[in-house]
Amino acid sequence: MNYLIKISIKTMLMLTVFLIAGCGDAFKYKKTNSKTTPVNVEERVAKNVEQGRGFRLSDLGKNSNTYDFASSNELWRASLTILDFMPLINADYSGGIIITDWYQEENNNSSVKITIRFLTNEIRVDGINVIIYKKNCAAYENCKVQKVESALPGEIKLAILKKATALQTEKRVENVKKRKKATGGKTKN
Repeated sequence: MNYLIKISIKTMLMLTVFLIAGCGDAFKYKKTNSKTTPVNVEERVAKNVEQGRGFRLSDLGKNSNTYDFASSNELWRASLTILDFMPLINADYSGGIIITDWYQEENNNSSVKITIRFLTNEIRVDGINVIIYKKNCAAYENCKVQKVESALPGEIKLAILKKATALQTEKRVENVKKRKKATGGKTKN
């Protein structure tokens, strides 16, 4: 019996040592830049809260109602805004894809379908991929589907990127206003 206790204690100690050794970067001193780090405690706290750092013991067990869903991603919101005139078949934020239904204007034998793939959450030219398909139907069952090879996918991508940039700028301005209000107008930009 004593043998099993000794082995379990040794195993726990070794496991603890490995866990602590794995957290080596967490205990290292990190240099800070005095130009970007506020000296005032309230300003530092406001900056950390804005950036999502830290926690408060009084908030443990409470729902913060702050979620990182599609509503906080400007690229996603911009894509949905640009495509708001088209019915959607699939809008999967976690999968990073939006697929529209076939869209056809009146008295036209062709319809289009747009697929947007999100490759990153950052607003970059290579962050999204826009693919457009065109379906031409001579008769009800006689349809031909082709991938559109024109400037239209690039124009849609550019419109999405411009809208996402505008949404991101609005969000930054709003955050600055909130920070100024929270600190009594004593923030540095």
